[in-house]
Amino acid sequence: MSELQFVKQYVTAMDYFNSKLNTALLEPVEALLDGDSDNTWPAIRKLLHRETETAIAEFASALSGFEMYEESMEKMILRLKDHARGLIEAKAKEEAGRVLIRMKDSHDSDSMPRVWTGKEDIRAITKTARSSSLKLLSVMSAIRLDDDADTIVNTLSLALVDPKTAASTNKGTSVDPLASSTWEEVPVSKTLITPVQCKSLWRQFKTETEYTVTQAIAAQEASRRNNNWLPPPWAIVALVVLGFNELMTLLRNPLYLGVIFVAFLLVKALWVQLDIAGELRNGALPGLLSISTKLLHTVMNLLRKLAEEGQRPAHTKPQHNPPLTAHSFQSSTNNYSGISSSASSEVTPEIRTEPSNPPASVNLS
Repeated sequence: MSELQFVKQYVTAMDYFNSKLNTALLEPVEALLDGDSDNTWPAIRKLLHRETETAIAEFASALSGFEMYEESMEKMILRLKDHARGLIEAKAKEEAGRVLIRMKDSHDSDSMPRVWTGKEDIRAITKTARSSSLKLLSVMSAIRLDDDADTIVNTLSLALVDPKTAASTNKGTSVDPLASSTWEEVPVSKTLITPVQCKSLWRQFKTETEYTVTQAIAAQEASRRNNNWLPPPWAIVALVVLGFNELMTLLRNPLYLGVIFVAFLLVKALWVQLDIAGELRNGALPGLLSISTKLLHTVMNLLRKLAEEGQRPAHTKPQHNPPLTAHSFQSSTNNYSGISSSASSEVTPEIRTEPSNPPASVNLS
């Protein structure tokens, strides 16, 4: 086989296997980089090794019919490996440019619930969510295809999440561990996000997610207020102790209980008519302003209804039949007799007559 045919076969094989590596690596690597696990880069290295070995074996099989030096074959295989690594590095750099968006998505959707019932520990949930976002930032800070150990996670945790511990650890030095453009034990060519950039990204991340945390705390407080109308236990005990004399006064004079009951009914009616609970959900000051504008009108309506109920007669008088007089009784008797006579005159009795038999004749001889 001529050299020209070999070159054509080689170019065709390289294009085919490069395209195959693109399909086998890009989407899985993107999915792996989206996570915040410690096994992200080990999983990527395992994927790279498996797909590269498969492509190399098929590539060597495709060129097995050509006679070539072993050195030339190794160079071709090395180009294939470099292409696979270049794909992953390019994808990692692309995803590093969107790390802030991924951090906010991880913070809001994965760790922060949408409905607050008042029983959650928002501080602990926020700490867990930020730790998850920080882990994602550390994953995207450098390329780790060579299985080299680094201290990026610990440095970010001490400097951003727990700065007091970092200050106590570095008592003799006042240098910020993130005030640098390189990571320790990480080459510049493998660095995706520098320490200074990590600090800036974290500050921006906290600023943009602080509103979510504030809204969650406000929603939790509102839920607690809506679900708990009773005062705290110490206030109830204080009311019982300080109001003992007033309680005994009410027990000695039950008339006060009636007055309090009537006042309670009036207040309850005003509460329902004004919808005080609904108005106060919008805030104390707006709720009070809205209630004050409707208070006079509502009180006038209640008084008008009470006045209408008071003017309405308690019961209607029963209707009695007038007593019968002697004249009316006599006239009714005459009317009855007239009706009877007219009825009797109209009815004629039917008389049945039987024919009389002729007398028998007597012959006298």
